[in-house]
Amino acid sequence: MRIPLALALLLSGLAAAAAQETRDLILVAGQSNAVGFDARAEELPSDARDEQTLFWWRVGDPPPDEFDGTSARQWTHLQFQPRTPPKTGPDGQRPPRQYGNFSAGSKGGFGPEIGLVRALIQKENRPLAVIKTAFSGTSVAGDWNVELPGTADSCYRAMLEESLAALAAAKTRGVLLRPRAFVWVQGESDANPKDAPAYEANLTKMLLRLRTDLAAPDMVLLLGVNTRFGNGKNPFMPGIVEAQKKVAASLPPAHYVDTTGAETLPPSHTHFTAAGTLEIGRRYAEALLERRP
Repeated sequence: MRIPLALALLLSGLAAAAAQETRDLILVAGQSNAVGFDARAEELPSDARDEQTLFWWRVGDPPPDEFDGTSARQWTHLQFQPRTPPKTGPDGQRPPRQYGNFSAGSKGGFGPEIGLVRALIQKENRPLAVIKTAFSGTSVAGDWNVELPGTADSCYRAMLEESLAALAAAKTRGVLLRPRAFVWVQGESDANPKDAPAYEANLTKMLLRLRTDLAAPDMVLLLGVNTRFGNGKNPFMPGIVEAQKKVAASLPPAHYVDTTGAETLPPSHTHFTAAGTLEIGRRYAEALLERRP
């Protein structure tokens, strides 16, 4: 019996919908503690479930350029990010810092994405996707500033470009990604007399723009910083922490994530260790789980 065209189209559409996979998307961004500067890959415990998570990344130093470590603009699975081989720029020179900006170890490093995803998988047991774009030593005022396009927003633009490319690439694989949460690990570089007073306003504008640019008005915002930055001697850190709390309160759904007590590397305590990085990832996951619908 011949099936009417309208019914055939309906059945075809239903089959396509059934074949489409939907995943929650977690975006991770910020500066060196989002990169995982001192979180050595050699100290990362293995977990076979990491292969269940789609992963896309770009990490490095400002400005974003050809020296960054990347997943080559393709999806892979959750993993540490390897040190990239030395590269030479068009002028024949190498930048003073590269390799994806991991400080030690031959293999590379990782950020809070590992601990976060592992904690979520343990509680929810559903597949996820992660896009990570992080650049060491960057400030909201000078690198993520959406109010100064073309002059002080290079990291924001890179994050948005990577995110849109990743979303499109997933769609071609039959995977629809739903932005669920934005994990922000940053603030240390704004802890100075010039930028600290504007941190709350600058961060608020960036987060509002991101929700708009990704068409994700209900994306949960998870904000945190290394509260021990400056080893107790930076007078602007309390203001940065307070600003993050105020931003979280003003842009629901959002949450300030306290990283106090997570292990940092002495003597400067500028960066989290591998154990500390896994710990803050778990704390971000706990904050997100508190806000489950």
